[in-house]
Amino acid sequence: MALPDHTHAQARFKRLRYQSWHRGCKETDVILGNYFDQHAKEFSAEDLSAYEALLEEDDYDIWQWVAYEKAPSNPDYITHIERLRAFHEYRSL
Repeated sequence: MALPDHTHAQARFKRLRYQSWHRGCKETDVILGNYFDQHAKEFSAEDLSAYEALLEEDDYDIWQWVAYEKAPSNPDYITHIERLRAFHEYRSL
């Protein structure tokens, strides 16, 4: 039995939120978790897919991308990395 679309979308959203907050590295949990909580409802379908792929990356790589230490390995991540930077730069003011 297939689940209705909204049920699948809700489950995906909950899974991505959990993965954002439970990375294994507290710093990355805070960066991604707060960002997801504030902006996920604004994500387009493409944004959501790119974010889902970003969550598969290593915490250290994500941290380096957000901290301007190296460029993202996948161009699909650039929008999220730029948004993460802006979000956390604003929050630290």
